[in-house]
Amino acid sequence: MTVGIGIDFGTTNSALAWAGPDSADVAGFCLFGDPVRVYRSLLFFEAEREWVNFRPPAWTGPQAIEQYIETGADGRLMQSMKTFLGSRSLRGTSVFGTDVSLEYLVSLVVGDLWKVAGPQVPAPHRPKIVAGRPVHFAHAKTAEDNAFALERLRHAFSLAGLDDIEFVMEPVAAAYHYEARLTQDELVLVADFGGGTTDFCLLRVGPEAQRLTDDERILGTGGVAIAGDNFDARIVENLVAPQLGRGVKYRSMLGKWLDLPRWIFLKLQRWNELSILKTTENLKMLRQYAATAEEPEKLEALVTLVEDDLGYELFRAVEQTKVGLSKADRAEFHFNAPGVDIEAQLDRADFERWIAPELEAIDSTLNDTLRGIGVAARDIDTVFLTGGTARVPAVRRIFSARFGEHRLRTGDYLASVASGLAVRAALGD
Repeated sequence: MTVGIGIDFGTTNSALAWAGPDSADVAGFCLFGDPVRVYRSLLFFEAEREWVNFRPPAWTGPQAIEQYIETGADGRLMQSMKTFLGSRSLRGTSVFGTDVSLEYLVSLVVGDLWKVAGPQVPAPHRPKIVAGRPVHFAHAKTAEDNAFALERLRHAFSLAGLDDIEFVMEPVAAAYHYEARLTQDELVLVADFGGGTTDFCLLRVGPEAQRLTDDERILGTGGVAIAGDNFDARIVENLVAPQLGRGVKYRSMLGKWLDLPRWIFLKLQRWNELSILKTTENLKMLRQYAATAEEPEKLEALVTLVEDDLGYELFRAVEQTKVGLSKADRAEFHFNAPGVDIEAQLDRADFERWIAPELEAIDSTLNDTLRGIGVAARDIDTVFLTGGTARVPAVRRIFSARFGEHRLRTGDYLASVASGLAVRAALGD
């Protein structure tokens, strides 16, 4: 068993791990001087820097966050790029007047991840890297769409200089991580909760199962394009947006009281989309609404949020509140910046009511997956939950109610997939 390398390029977070006979670990990074174990799947183009090879300069991961904040968000920030790989209509975007492909954008993140983490891997190691892929890519409606998305991801890795890549479904990789501790074979359902998708995979794991190919191990898969980002959006929609003007009426030129346009607050639900609101025309529009609004101070706070590019800080507060609700029945929401001050308490019961449609979709997909495979819940030995959203109590209850708490297992919530990919790479073909 040689040292193998696994790369988990995620919607929200990415990670690189290695595994071998004498060492196994996850690469570390640094954010504002503090150590972190995940590489945020972010890309920041700074507006005022000199271009290189006819391209605007870009930062990724922790450096993207640092540059975004240190420059006062003077540029363009992108996230959730993986989500759009299955969309045939989104080929790329324009960055300061230059057209760039989606594959090129992904390659910048993957390339920098390898550049920073690669030197941490003990030598010698296998030249082949095993990378993760969702069971069902977001926006992929058919098997052909799924294949199209995978080919785009493969091309992005190639643009990053990583050509000899084997792709393994992310929940299968998590099963390899779990399998390392087993002394007997089990039938395991893996539930992998990412930022953009939730994937299920039922497969055989254990010492004897290792002799099987991945295709022979896997009994069936399923997935839905709902995960942690959707939960964040619900907190923004129901707790944050009302403090920034959602539900507030303004007086039109004809003297009628009207609701503010819904699309404004939809943009709040994804922090990288706040930059779409930051145009001279949109800011002028928001100030006009504030001038005749019932509660002008809320619209003025929204203008400040958009103009000062406070989206990253806002969603850090959202994330901290969500994590707090995973540990207690109530959590405090704090977001304080000059011109914007939001303090609130959030009960877990309210949060669970807000995310009820997402929970129902996850439960329904799980049910469809098991029914499609033809396996009863009682026949499954273990359910392995991984990904940050697996820590949400309401999500865990979906599985404990169906399988029993005694059959649930968890690993490293944020690095199980990367670790499993490294184990798969170390095992070889």
